[in-house]
Amino acid sequence: MLNLTPSALKAVSRFISSSADPVVGLRIHVQGGGCSGLQYGMKLEAEKAEDDVIVEMEGITLLVDPFSAPMLAGVTVDFVDSLTGSGFKFENPNATGGCACGQSFSA
Repeated sequence: MLNLTPSALKAVSRFISSSADPVVGLRIHVQGGGCSGLQYGMKLEAEKAEDDVIVEMEGITLLVDPFSAPMLAGVTVDFVDSLTGSGFKFENPNATGGCACGQSFSA
């Protein structure tokens, strides 16, 4: 369903280990907004929801809600660290359009 690059896995692992609160996984979701109508969201979660789709990757638990799951199928998440900034980058084969910043898309 989802793929995280080694760089993204390392970044997520670092964020989880430095969290002051207990973490069961990383939630990746899609919500309305952004330049193109839909945008990606990520946050560390203390609890799983009953209807979450759960993806295990190298010791990291990814949580995806049923609404977001079809739009995230086949997505690759990378973590880019450069002189101009750092952050997660999404490559979505389901997107029919996107904006220049890469943080929103249309399906």
